[in-house]
Amino acid sequence: MNTKLPQFPVLGQPVHILDDYPGWLLSRSRQGVGSHVVTLNAEMAMLAERNSQLAKTIASAELVIPDGAGVVLYLRLKGKKIKRCPGIELAESLLYQIGETNNSELVFFYGGSPGVAIAAADNWQQRMSGLAIASQHGYLSETEETELLTSLKELQPKLIFVGLGVPRQEFWIAKNRHLCPQAIWVGVGGSFDIWAGIKTRAPAWFCDNHLEWLYRLYQEPWRWRRMLALPRFALKAVFKS
Repeated sequence: MNTKLPQFPVLGQPVHILDDYPGWLLSRSRQGVGSHVVTLNAEMAMLAERNSQLAKTIASAELVIPDGAGVVLYLRLKGKKIKRCPGIELAESLLYQIGETNNSELVFFYGGSPGVAIAAADNWQQRMSGLAIASQHGYLSETEETELLTSLKELQPKLIFVGLGVPRQEFWIAKNRHLCPQAIWVGVGGSFDIWAGIKTRAPAWFCDNHLEWLYRLYQEPWRWRRMLALPRFALKAVFKS
């Protein structure tokens, strides 16, 4: 991990504190230096307490951003003034900035159900004609995944967004990032579903009042067991020294 960046621990996991996360990543990219970005939320922080492999993967990332409202509130309770940086917004900012340069740098979307990543890529290319996006869904056989890795090594995309869910996407990036050492690798969770128009982000009121998790639970009620991590996280935020 880059120790030069200001950071603060959230339940033992580092969060980097910057004013311009996309700018920092693109600056490194222009210098030929790659980055692994982890988008930390309360659920992931709680999981990392029990999963040492995930904790190690988070600690090794060059950039850990405050994706979740719970993480931001935790930091504010500790006296750190920081704005939330949702992973989907970071990803969109990177896409816009790369698309505006129109320099034919390749972007790669990997993950989601069959048809989702390609639909997300098509929608982005309609928005930004300067973007060149290749895509692959996340339901691959062992042979197909080997072929994917070979393609990544040959293509050397500038941005690689991986939507396999936590913690699988974090592990996959950590294992394979050496294939494209100059790329920006970001675990984007369910962003492809949103970009493809299958799901929608929470309305602004929910986001502004730290209730985006509630809207997500409304869309995906099967997540209720995983959401039990949120009240436990809140208790730790208040009482953990």
